[in-house]
Amino acid sequence: MEMQRGIAYAQQRRKKRVRQASVSLASKQMLAAVAALMALAFLPTLASATDHVVGDSQGWTLGFDYAAWAESKQFTVGDTLAFKYASSSHNVAEVSGPNFKACNKAAVTSIWNSGDDRLSLDMPGRRWFICTVGSHCQIGMKLNVTILPATTPTPLPAPAPAPEPSQPQLSRRFFLSNW
Repeated sequence: MEMQRGIAYAQQRRKKRVRQASVSLASKQMLAAVAALMALAFLPTLASATDHVVGDSQGWTLGFDYAAWAESKQFTVGDTLAFKYASSSHNVAEVSGPNFKACNKAAVTSIWNSGDDRLSLDMPGRRWFICTVGSHCQIGMKLNVTILPATTPTPLPAPAPAPEPSQPQLSRRFFLSNW
């Protein structure tokens, strides 16, 4: 009789440990699922590019402080510069740094004149833009931007795999009890 009670007691303890291991595994899996969902929820925000309208609501025009405007922004690879202006009055030309400083219209590397030009910032570094109409560049219609490398979100470490619930080993020794 004592031996049967000992065996029954050992079996009950084994079942309890298996239940606890199952609950622990389910909790870890739930935690991993919640962490993955949180990461997915915030990833689009971290990875989105910005569309910078040059000059904000005033656009690309005379009488605007583009140096101050550029200092108030952060440009990263993948962003876009949108130049909005009257195409009959202005244009956008890309030049090198020294030609930007000198407002050298003869050294233009690219020119746009649609009035709604969108330029992709596809590499880190500096880019310089001027208006080549009349003396617009000399009176301040020029913009230089510094493009930072794209910030890639640091991937979250993958959760460690939950350990497989081990089957408790029953002792071959019988426990004798006085109850």
